[in-house]
Amino acid sequence: METIFKVKIRRVGTSLGILIPKRLIANKSIKEGEEVEIAILKRRKDLVAKVFGIAKGAGHFERHAKDDRT
Repeated sequence: METIFKVKIRRVGTSLGILIPKRLIANKSIKEGEEVEIAILKRRKDLVAKVFGIAKGAGHFERHAKDDRT
């Protein structure tokens, strides 16, 4: 089962790293030295605003009555 959570990238020496939240470590029984797979999903705020901005000025949504056809 996949778990998605937000973290900030932190500098660790000359590398970058993430901290896994304690609740997730306990929930998934993660131990030090154990290998895990991580997927990176970078959020692009500019694209989100652009996509949701498409509907700007579209006016109110009006629901049409269902056809009486059966």
